[in-house]
Amino acid sequence: MAEKVSFEDKLKQLEVIVSALEKGDRPLETALTDFQTGVSLAKDLQKTLQDAEKTLAKVMDDDGNLTDLELTNHD
Repeated sequence: MAEKVSFEDKLKQLEVIVSALEKGDRPLETALTDFQTGVSLAKDLQKTLQDAEKTLAKVMDDDGNLTDLELTNHD
């Protein structure tokens, strides 16, 4: 079974790819493969962030049930 790669590891991998592509000294085929990998990583990272946002937008009540967090502004 493959070990799950952490959010931070994926982000670091994406940063390495972006840095390499920005240098512009990679062969076209390698750059295209790196770009496709980067797009896939970016999508995975975005989904992880969206899932985290959904989780953080919930609050557990006294009975242990998750409910939507209601934000109020008391200005």
